[in-house]
Amino acid sequence: MIVATAGHVDHGKTSLVKALTGIDADRLPEEKKRGMTIDLGFAYLPLSTGVIGFVDVPGHERFVHNMLCGVPGIDLALLVVAADDGPMPQTREHLAILDLLGVSRGAVALSKIDRVAPERVTEVATEIDALLATTSLAGAPVFALSSASGAGVAALRKHLENAARESDLRDTGGNFRMSVDRCFTIAGAGLVVTGTAMSGEISLGEEVRALLAGAHARVRSIHAQHAPASSGRAGQRLALNLAGIEGKKPVARGDWIVQGEVPPPARRVDARLRAVGPQPLAHWTSVHVHLGAANVLGRVALLEGAAIAPGESARVQLVLEQPIGAVRGDGFIVRDQSSRRTLGGGAVIDVFPPARGRAKPERLAWLAAMELGDDAAALRALLARSPAGVELARFAANRNVAAEDVFARVPMKIAAGLGFAPQAWNGLKASALERLAAWHARAPDSVGLPEERIVESPRLPRAALDALLKELAAEGAIVRQGLGVRLASHQARLSGADAALWDRVLRLLEKTELRPPTLAELAALLKTDAAKLESALSRVARQGLLVRVSKTRFFLPAGVRRLEEIARAAAGPDGAITAAGFRDRSGIGRNTAIEVLEHFDRIKFTRRIGDTHVLMRAANGRESHPGGAPGLQIR
Repeated sequence: MIVATAGHVDHGKTSLVKALTGIDADRLPEEKKRGMTIDLGFAYLPLSTGVIGFVDVPGHERFVHNMLCGVPGIDLALLVVAADDGPMPQTREHLAILDLLGVSRGAVALSKIDRVAPERVTEVATEIDALLATTSLAGAPVFALSSASGAGVAALRKHLENAARESDLRDTGGNFRMSVDRCFTIAGAGLVVTGTAMSGEISLGEEVRALLAGAHARVRSIHAQHAPASSGRAGQRLALNLAGIEGKKPVARGDWIVQGEVPPPARRVDARLRAVGPQPLAHWTSVHVHLGAANVLGRVALLEGAAIAPGESARVQLVLEQPIGAVRGDGFIVRDQSSRRTLGGGAVIDVFPPARGRAKPERLAWLAAMELGDDAAALRALLARSPAGVELARFAANRNVAAEDVFARVPMKIAAGLGFAPQAWNGLKASALERLAAWHARAPDSVGLPEERIVESPRLPRAALDALLKELAAEGAIVRQGLGVRLASHQARLSGADAALWDRVLRLLEKTELRPPTLAELAALLKTDAAKLESALSRVARQGLLVRVSKTRFFLPAGVRRLEEIARAAAGPDGAITAAGFRDRSGIGRNTAIEVLEHFDRIKFTRRIGDTHVLMRAANGRESHPGGAPGLQIR
């Protein structure tokens, strides 16, 4: 169990921790000199069944930002209130922070009772009960004690020991995430990072990475709850000695040590925020955002309403000046620009907000689904409102859950990494068939629709569209041929003259698939008029049996597909293709290579950048058009 102290400066938090554990948590020379906690301190109380870890936090208003580094991930809050002073400003602010973070287990140490009369102890205890009544710590037991004399300390220790024995081990599901609150170097050992493990498990020798530093490392040794260990888990204070760490920038407080598919650092997160300041929280308020051990500047963009009244909550987007690590459910606190007052706090909803439309009704409906606590219920709600599918890997990363555990509980169609509600997937199939039928009615002489036009709303990634077409083809509902799709019941027909000419052209083009003759060369070979030939071949191309690559050259669809494959093979690591490289790889000659690359630019298979053509596959997910042998009936 992890316990964090809270309370006003000089109310005896560090003295109490020492009385409970025998350890002085003030570790800095400046703290010794001034007799005041400045940064986080740590102490441990061994039990027969485990260890209680104490995080001692500063109470001075100037160091609330350090206090906020110590409270994420705690199991129990120990609020310390001096009997002589009673509740003070930082007592109230610390209590508000614990309430905003949803800390519901706690105890109150009514300290320094040796300095006051018994009547004063009773008076302050009553005041504390009233103060807690409207918070998440309502009803927490109050222990009157003196760290100096030892009176009452044993009763508090016994209570904490019982609470530790009754605490359930935290669920270790999800990826390992540890919030880093200290970093230091030990001679002969190297970098050590400490913090609270928020989720998952870690073992000796495993590979980890520092999320914000972009650094990879191996776990050389582990201390869990102040003792050497072979592994660590969620709910423990850990110290990890990292070996072989290399990164773009040093690991520092506020970073996260992680494993697995966690979300990348975020500059925008959608969240629910409850305001506690004396004034309503307005749109675009400049704030300090504290999440984990991070403290970054940002602004609050309201997603609903013009302001958040004190005591009320609303959905917001936190727009940050620096990236942070976060997943859905992480608690956070916002303080004013001068970092002197706590304005509110809440929990993260989504770390993948869209670039635009953050306050649209459909986006708010998405966030309402993401707020659901049960992962399977949230996914079902998202599927019900997402005809274009839900990105399953992103959903799992966002909520830091094991995908297989959740997806097995939700009926859905999975295609190309997207999840579709069964009725939505069936609706897409029905819509595609209706669209094809309407097209055949308008253009009975056409083979069918181009594949990318078979489903235009909602827009599907190419891989998902391909899965839809494969399923329809396997069911015998459609036929994919050339560059188009037709209903299995539909047969396009060429007129007699076009059919006879096409038969002669096809035999010639099959012999020269990658470098077909020009229109003029074809006309000469066929001994026909070039203009009439162009008109006929244009009609054939509209039926998907030919692809017009340039003004003077037609290709068979199979030839275009082969050239797409050659272009991918000729591309460099950055996806760039040069005309010379494509010419040499394909063997089709310089002029034809340029014509083909310009065609690729037009159909957005590539994009022209300077003297190169860059593959656009990664950007828009397009794939080569699958197809089969022409299946036209000729009359």
